Amino acid sequence: MTTPRTHRWQVIFAFALVYVFWGSTYLAIGIADEEHLPPAVMCAIRFFIAGPLMLAACAAFGRRIRITLDEALRLATIGCLLLVGGNFGLAWAEQWVPTGFAALIIAVTPIWFLLLETFVFRGDRLSSRGLVGVALGIAGIAVLFWPKFEYRAALGIMPLVGACTLLVSSFSWSLGSVVSRKWQMKVDPFSATGWEMLFAAMGNAVVALGSGEYHHIVITGRAMTAVAYLVVFGSWVGYTAYIWLLKHVPTPKVATYAYVNPLVAVFLGWALHNERLDVFTVAGAAVIVVGVALVTTAKIHDAGSAAATLPEVESEA
Repeated sequence: MTTPRTHRWQVIFAFALVYVFWGSTYLAIGIADEEHLPPAVMCAIRFFIAGPLMLAACAAFGRRIRITLDEALRLATIGCLLLVGGNFGLAWAEQWVPTGFAALIIAVTPIWFLLLETFVFRGDRLSSRGLVGVALGIAGIAVLFWPKFEYRAALGIMPLVGACTLLVSSFSWSLGSVVSRKWQMKVDPFSATGWEMLFAAMGNAVVALGSGEYHHIVITGRAMTAVAYLVVFGSWVGYTAYIWLLKHVPTPKVATYAYVNPLVAVFLGWALHNERLDVFTVAGAAVIVVGVALVTTAKIHDAGSAAATLPEVESEA
């Protein structure tokens, strides 16, 4: 039986995995795009490897992998919202948008979370402290964005289209995340992750075939290294930790990964990809960190019940 202390450290560890490894996947996706591996093809390869191997590992360790038709439909919906609409949209946009900038746009995800939870699903609501944290997060993003707005005339049409695509993909990701939390299924979380990735692989393959991307496949060692990194750290480690968190932590708190990932992505873009790091980035990062601290330690108001403080395990994640 899991004790509160053990569960506390499980949550902290899962948050650390999502915060760090997902921030690094922006750079890996950017490298795959640079090597001219089409985004839908890259996503299809990634999830066709990660999904079946995850299911095989679950079966080997005695976890139940059989699912009903209803569960299959739900897992396919979640997988496509998260890993086709969300992940492929990001990979496609990074063809024109720098990795750090892409991560900054994706940081609007918590706003989608709150709108969906509050006005669509009538679920968890953050306290005033949490809302202040969200506001600070938005302010930090605005500081990071300021140089981009100042020189927006030089962006060009495709970077603008890419930026808009990122907004749509972040909404798709948010919707899939909230639905995943609301649909309580009797499916092992690791098996569910494997099935979602497998269904997403099929969805991305359909996109690749429909768009004709498969005609432009270029396989290089660097591209395959990036895909391997995405399979292990983006899918097996990061995505599994994320799905686990959705089942154990309120979505507004899980959504804080979208504030931390840009910091990791911007730093790695600067350190390894020669992307610009200036005073706006540093200032915005500082404001975002404060916002995350407020959101992750805030009380949650459950729809239809009084405000309750989350277990200490979550307040320190």
